[in-house]
Amino acid sequence: MRDAALDLKAEDLTILPLEGRTIVADAFVIVTGRSKVQTRSIADAIVANVRDAGLPVARTEGYSDGGWILIDLGPVVVHVFTPDQRAFHHLERLWGPVETPAVRTS
Repeated sequence: MRDAALDLKAEDLTILPLEGRTIVADAFVIVTGRSKVQTRSIADAIVANVRDAGLPVARTEGYSDGGWILIDLGPVVVHVFTPDQRAFHHLERLWGPVETPAVRTS
């Protein structure tokens, strides 16, 4: 899947581990395409790669618009963004590493 995206010049591929934080997925894969045409091509390549590996694709959302394409692979959810949509939604900020607050002792 990674190589399929990078072969089409996808940028800023990021994997966010989510195990134990949500029931939605074990990980998010986030990748950027420079245009809606490129995001669709990246999504097509990822879906083809996953299916060629004999794995199911539960669903795909956002393909017709192309600004944010979500590919639900069950335990992994792939988000293919245009740069402006990635900056707007900023999933890395929402789902990135959790910082543990400092513990104070008096």
